[in-house]
Amino acid sequence: MKIKTKFLCEVEINEQEIITFEYGLPGFPDLKKFALLSLDADLPLALLQSTEEAEIGFVVAYPFLFKNDYEFEISDEDKEDLQIEKEEEVLAYSIVTLKETFHESTLNLLAPVVINTNKKLGKQIVLQDSAAYSLRYPIGAMEGSAK
Repeated sequence: MKIKTKFLCEVEINEQEIITFEYGLPGFPDLKKFALLSLDADLPLALLQSTEEAEIGFVVAYPFLFKNDYEFEISDEDKEDLQIEKEEEVLAYSIVTLKETFHESTLNLLAPVVINTNKKLGKQIVLQDSAAYSLRYPIGAMEGSAK
């Protein structure tokens, strides 16, 4: 299946790889279907692209590469929504706010995008301990293995 994207023009995706966000994403409650697309094999970034609206795409990053002590608990309600049975089937991403220079860009560590890779279900969750992480964590302050 071909889809138009915000940053990559038109790309071919496998329909079985489409991730369903039952509640949409904050600000986009009606958009339910997204694809996770690689941007560059050498970068720890991807594009979370709506398959329904070409102009809706979010650059995301694996937050643990940028903040090595990043951790959070997934509530029982979120586990149920995402049909999580094992920790191994879960991936978490942070939405990136791009700045003029990449080094000045930030990660949203407060509201990770959690994906059940087996069931192809996703949800952006807001962490309950809002003091623990920042909405705008500087990418330039890399602590993990992405240095």
